[in-house]
Amino acid sequence: MSNKYIIKPSFSLRILKKYPLAMKIIKSLLTKLFFGLFLINSVFAAKIYITDYAGEANAKVFITKYKGESNCIVFETDYASDNDPGVWYFTKYKGEARASIYYTQYQGEADLLVYFTKYKSEARCRF
Repeated sequence: MSNKYIIKPSFSLRILKKYPLAMKIIKSLLTKLFFGLFLINSVFAAKIYITDYAGEANAKVFITKYKGESNCIVFETDYASDNDPGVWYFTKYKGEARASIYYTQYQGEADLLVYFTKYKSEARCRF
């Protein structure tokens, strides 16, 4: 079979290596999509595992002091069966979690900006 019938993509991921800002934006968008589809709209509270290593986390999270700075306003629950958007249940076991996060000290390296609220009714994520 001839190679002339094989469709070659016009866009290569190698191009993104030349543009680190574009790679960071794409990574951020994919992380937000992941959290939006799999965690926020789940039947049960999002089960989250906190890891000590950035490499094994699905997302790097920075905790903000103000609601206006955040992409997610999160309410921490003690019950895994809580089913509202923006409600997180922290688990001790990585295998039980739907996602693992790493808390970062720097806002610039975070994929997700989170504000923890005392009120469940305020919990939501905006992307």
